[in-house]
Amino acid sequence: MWATLTCNSIRFLRYRLASLPPVSTSASSSRLLTRFNFVVFMEPHHNSFSQSSSSSTTFSHSSRSGGRGRGLDSMKDNATRERHRGRGGGSGGGKDKIDALGRLLTRVLRHMASELNLNMRNDGFVKVDDLLKLSLKTFANVPLRSHTVDEVREAVRRDNKQRFSLVEENGELWIRANQGHTITTVETESLLKPILSADEVPVCVHGMYKRNLESILEQGLKRMKRVHVHFSCCLPTDGEVISGMRRDVNILIFLDVRKALEEGMKLYISDNKVILTEGFEGVVPAKYFQKIESWPDRKPISF
Repeated sequence: MWATLTCNSIRFLRYRLASLPPVSTSASSSRLLTRFNFVVFMEPHHNSFSQSSSSSTTFSHSSRSGGRGRGLDSMKDNATRERHRGRGGGSGGGKDKIDALGRLLTRVLRHMASELNLNMRNDGFVKVDDLLKLSLKTFANVPLRSHTVDEVREAVRRDNKQRFSLVEENGELWIRANQGHTITTVETESLLKPILSADEVPVCVHGMYKRNLESILEQGLKRMKRVHVHFSCCLPTDGEVISGMRRDVNILIFLDVRKALEEGMKLYISDNKVILTEGFEGVVPAKYFQKIESWPDRKPISF
């Protein structure tokens, strides 16, 4: 039996040994094991997971954008999975404290400000000093409170997708995530620049996966739990890091920007050049798709 200490509580993991029945084997497979033992882990379910001033919560931060609308509970689960994988994502592999700081800032500024009672303006900015008072730990197991303003600046500088903006007002430093929010406190008009002409964005493309294409053609592109549907203004060429798109996509959907604007769809662009829209009631219907191609061979896909 093992026990792990998590957020002021002790979690017990029970196990037992079990055996599978013998498996008959042919001569060609006689070298295979016909009987083996394995360990079954049984973890009691706990719903409570809270932040307190006397303890810190450790989070892991994936480089992928899956799992929109992350709360404290889901982030605890992510942290557990990442610890077992030994992976933190990014160039630092979770061990570099600046990389881990940047990933925590992304999660807090995009998804968690409200539940952490963080004072966020309608343009997404919060005071860096307020951030550094939170009782959180990064996946590198470094308390947020132990980081400095200069380290926050360094995390912003290192971010290869330019996810953050920093401004200094009246001697105070403010930070925001440029896009990707699930927090409804942020107002689109205050956060983003409106796109008024199709000439402003010659390329507007959404990267996705073939397994999802059928449902997207039927239901359109949905913003899910985020505020906006995301598009990129360029293609994922030569493994280059692109804001608004994962590098391993295999389907590209191009938006007919002119038609979308003419029919009343509002489009915006963020400081890091991600194109965003709420669509119509959170959906970009398939009738606004200009073309669809496979990637990287760029073969046309009829729809």
